[in-house]
Amino acid sequence: MLKIKDLNVSYGQTQVLQEIGLSATEGEFIGIIGPNGSGKTTLLKAITKVLKPTSGTIVIDGTNIEKMGSNEIAKNVAVVSQVVSINFEFTVKDIVLMGRNPYIKSSESVEDINIANDVMEKTNINFLKDRMITQLSGGELQRVIIARALTQTPKILLLDEPTSHLDITNQIEILNLVKKSSTKGMVVIAVMHDLNLAAYYCDKICLLRDGCMISIGTPKQVLTPTNIEVAFNLPIEVMNNDRTNSIYVMPILEPLNEISD
Repeated sequence: MLKIKDLNVSYGQTQVLQEIGLSATEGEFIGIIGPNGSGKTTLLKAITKVLKPTSGTIVIDGTNIEKMGSNEIAKNVAVVSQVVSINFEFTVKDIVLMGRNPYIKSSESVEDINIANDVMEKTNINFLKDRMITQLSGGELQRVIIARALTQTPKILLLDEPTSHLDITNQIEILNLVKKSSTKGMVVIAVMHDLNLAAYYCDKICLLRDGCMISIGTPKQVLTPTNIEVAFNLPIEVMNNDRTNSIYVMPILEPLNEISD
């Protein structure tokens, strides 16, 4: 469904991504991890044609995105940005229905409204539909923005730090919602900072540093002490969680009494 080959992206004279290769098939949940400034958000912007690569290709369902117009991109790829701020007095159902904009020619059809209603039901925000978007909590707002993206009925869902600024309960609720989307055949690609949440939810992880791909594979293949120390300059130990059949990562910290000014 998605194939990225030899991707290079620059801001002016500064190269931000170097020779990135990535492929995704239906139903995969892929996490993009790496330290700040490693090119994670830039990669998402390249997939949506917000940034034009200096070289390399991005192909969706056999079509190079260079041959796609903005409307066709919007029908294939939906984005949930890192920072969402809506200051207008729209209701939740109005915001969710905006996901149908790529398909609307003059006014919303019955099909558009039905799709929006179905997504609100499945994302458990139906009870919010008549509330003003400015009256929602952070977790509620994030669920609405994801519902709007799903209403686009995209093949690929991109999320830039979808759980930032959320408490642990809302983080789990949002990631459960996203995971359900991937199991229904959608490709999900999410920039994530929490390595343990990435290990639990992701089928595949891509580790970046300084615009280069250090490793890509399953969580167990990527989240190794060597890879994490190279990427983050942080020693860790990796342990198995037999109950969830996943791994979790623990930084090796100095005793507090040994930390000096």
